[in-house]
Amino acid sequence: MDFITDIHLQRGAEQTHRIDALTRRLGARVGVPGVLEALNRQAAATEVPGSAAEHGLTWNAQDNESRLWWPQGITTTADASDTEDRHGRALVVTSWYSKGGAGGRQGSRVTFLDLETLQYRHVLIVQASTNLWGRPTLKPLHIHAGGVVWAGDYLHLAGTRRGIFTARIDDIIRLQPSDKTFDYRYVLPVRFAYDAHSATDIEQLRYSFLSLDRSADPPELIAGEYGTKDMSTRIVRYPMDPESLLLHRGEGGASRPIFMDSGGVGHMQGVTVVRGRYFVTASRGKDTNGDVYAGHPGDLRRHRGVLPPGPEDITYWPSRNQLWSLSEYPGRRFLFAMDRSRFE
Repeated sequence: MDFITDIHLQRGAEQTHRIDALTRRLGARVGVPGVLEALNRQAAATEVPGSAAEHGLTWNAQDNESRLWWPQGITTTADASDTEDRHGRALVVTSWYSKGGAGGRQGSRVTFLDLETLQYRHVLIVQASTNLWGRPTLKPLHIHAGGVVWAGDYLHLAGTRRGIFTARIDDIIRLQPSDKTFDYRYVLPVRFAYDAHSATDIEQLRYSFLSLDRSADPPELIAGEYGTKDMSTRIVRYPMDPESLLLHRGEGGASRPIFMDSGGVGHMQGVTVVRGRYFVTASRGKDTNGDVYAGHPGDLRRHRGVLPPGPEDITYWPSRNQLWSLSEYPGRRFLFAMDRSRFE
């Protein structure tokens, strides 16, 4: 492989012992099965504005209208496994960030949604830590969470200029009722971070969103930048270890991309790649429908106004030949699927 040397990610220390101590003190490690046994909210099928959306869902009223929590990233069990399911269930996972307000800034969270029942539950993303007395404790992870990828046993979250944060999906903890954090019963602690680095003369990459290209060999993690006006809109591809589905590490333990291109588009919210072809979502504000671009960096064809306002991240479901995305604005929050062949 020929690697790009101007930027890289450096994997930090694994927080295994802190997570184990946190689990012993506050609850029990239950993983995804524990969450699926306790789905407590109900989504609903709905029509979605935008001609490209062929199948749509929306959250319950509380989540649809919330101004505290804003949905951003999307991944599915089609990313997580070649069989496209986990524990016999087809799932969609979304990431959200907390914007503050009356409820205060509460960090970031992910949501597990069962596509058969349309039931779902939120799980708070946390960092395992210790308090002043040396006792295990947790604190919310304050990132924008603009993208999320479920690959194998791991969940990767976009941390903008900080890089990527990675959690092991089996580490989900069910807290004791007395230890709930911001009223969350289920939390997922971060195992380690991939810290962002760049050469001194290169602007540090912003990891605004993420997706997984399973059609590549080995699979690749796609990342890119949201940008407006004179901001950069770079797209990168990182090779992954085919066994662990963690980032490939080379000399000095650094993970380096094999592709970087500045030919993205303004207001880019998500990029996924299928057999070498790029599919991009772009937003145009809360009162204008969003766009899809398809093609290759530097030569992307615009499909104007085919998405609801505020489209965010994007992912691909191979057996369904569908692109999945979601929108962020209160009162108009949708999960939706698009026929990929529409953009060929």
